[in-house]
Amino acid sequence: MNLLRLDLLAAPHGFTTRAGGVSTGPYAALNLSTATGDDPAAVAENRRRVRAAFGGAPLARLSQVHGTAVHAVQGPGVWEGDGLVSAEPGLVLAVSVADCYPLLLEDPAVGAVAALHAGWRGVLGNILAVGVERLAELGADPARLRLAVGPGIAGPSYQVSAELAERFAAAGYEDAVLPDPEPGRARLDLPTAIRRQALALGIGLEHLAFSGRDTYRDPALFSYRRDGAASGRMWGLIQVPPRPG
Repeated sequence: MNLLRLDLLAAPHGFTTRAGGVSTGPYAALNLSTATGDDPAAVAENRRRVRAAFGGAPLARLSQVHGTAVHAVQGPGVWEGDGLVSAEPGLVLAVSVADCYPLLLEDPAVGAVAALHAGWRGVLGNILAVGVERLAELGADPARLRLAVGPGIAGPSYQVSAELAERFAAAGYEDAVLPDPEPGRARLDLPTAIRRQALALGIGLEHLAFSGRDTYRDPALFSYRRDGAASGRMWGLIQVPPRPG
């Protein structure tokens, strides 16, 4: 299985790609969603393989709604919302993506981690700030937090309405709005907005890492914008490390 990792994080983590699963057709091969029309048995096997990469550890995941709800969890299960935080050693947190951005956070000093799902709604609503607040409740310090941003749709690939672009500009993210030759359209660079939010929260540049992979242009990744409803889904995962000592 091909798990993408960023050296910034010390906690076990990874971003899945399309490689390493058993699904076929438009879902080939490591589709991790049962909501796109894929064979449930294939999805179950794909999920088993991903969990095996983390030693079969308990998994907490989400029924995502493109909002900013972030839950603190102590064990496996499924929560409605778009983010999870935990300090329970061994627990794996997962978010599902196929153009939206998976955000993984870690405070290595206290062993608290977070996994957040950030599409345009999550970024505009600043789900990152909510996640940092939930981590602070577990003893995390923003100055120690490390943020790894996985693959997502890149600015030059992400055409949006001029109205949505204006909402981002009005929220202070003018530098995330890119021109588009089509009248009434613009391009939206979510990583620029995410970086701005992270710095405002006290996360230093040295504690930020971006994969730089564009889901829309990279055939090794799933993309809803490129492939439509039959697109598979990938996961961003992070595991709470063992307590020191």
